[in-house]
Amino acid sequence: MIRVLHMIASLDVGGSQTMMMNIYRNIDREKIQFDFIIDHPGETYFAPEIEAMGGRVYTLAGFHGTNAGEIRRDWNNFFYTHPEYRILHSHSRSYASLYLPVARKHGLKTIIHSHSTNSGSGLKGAVKTVLQLPLRDQADILMACSQGSGEWLYGKRACRSERFVLLPNGIDTSRFTLAPSVREQYRRDLGIGGRFVIGNVGRFRDVKNHTFLLDAFQKVHERNPGAVLLLVGVGPLQQAMAEKAVALGVADQVLMTGNRDDVPELLSAMDVFAFPSLWEGLPMTVVEAQAAGLPCVLSDTITREVDVSPLVEYLPLGDPDVWAEALLKPRKRLDASEAIREAGFDIRDSAAKLTALYTRLAGEAGAL
Repeated sequence: MIRVLHMIASLDVGGSQTMMMNIYRNIDREKIQFDFIIDHPGETYFAPEIEAMGGRVYTLAGFHGTNAGEIRRDWNNFFYTHPEYRILHSHSRSYASLYLPVARKHGLKTIIHSHSTNSGSGLKGAVKTVLQLPLRDQADILMACSQGSGEWLYGKRACRSERFVLLPNGIDTSRFTLAPSVREQYRRDLGIGGRFVIGNVGRFRDVKNHTFLLDAFQKVHERNPGAVLLLVGVGPLQQAMAEKAVALGVADQVLMTGNRDDVPELLSAMDVFAFPSLWEGLPMTVVEAQAAGLPCVLSDTITREVDVSPLVEYLPLGDPDVWAEALLKPRKRLDASEAIREAGFDIRDSAAKLTALYTRLAGEAGAL
């Protein structure tokens, strides 16, 4: 068995975490087993499921700007005490340049995986940008969820090399094809039967732009007072967004569910999916929404690689009235599952591609 060590920072619900859990559930775990290192010990939503599938979860210190020596020492000690690993797959890029050389010193093959197209702003963003520059030269494999995400982190030249691997965020399309009775039952249970429902799935963070979504929904509410905004997820800005909903006078029409493991069913209960993110690598939730047959209104910052069906419409950010008009436009649900599979987003294809890669890298690293 090949045990692959994933550095993923947090095991709470997020795009990269959900993508890797999808693969973990669909990979042959008699051949490939996943273990995880995190640096956010309080964010362990997926940990019980990982352990139930035979995986291990380790916690190491995160980078705080002045503890580079501690990071290198901790990773060095980890590999001395865990010689069973031959592959490190890092989804956390911000300070990966500190520990990838340590892994390679211990004979591991290394993968750096880009899931985004932006490091954020201010001093923190600038520090991340500097720390990320060596990654294109340090890792054995440069992986990305989209072409744009890869070119942003590694540069166009590196993305033309044999070391570059494009791995679209795969989903299990069969999970999102649900009977109409499921939609009706969920709408009854949520108390939104007969109402127009705008939905969003994502963590409450600046990048997801919930503040603009609330502004747009307030304009929707002016036109359709019975409309509901269904927000799935948690995050540091959740309370601030709840307070903004009160200030806008729409709190009674905004339903926050928290983290849920029944996202396909919740998507079935929606009428349109709104996604005004400031930036993304490749948002898996948009692919999932299309798999559920849901019309999607996206900010024009989102990669066109998720535009795989007639369900998608792009809009510039800026005018909430324009978004309200688009969200209220009459649309029909469509079965986009075949288009999603043809576009390379089937989880079985992703699992097979990673299995082949891990098997090759483990062989190059030496017998386990």
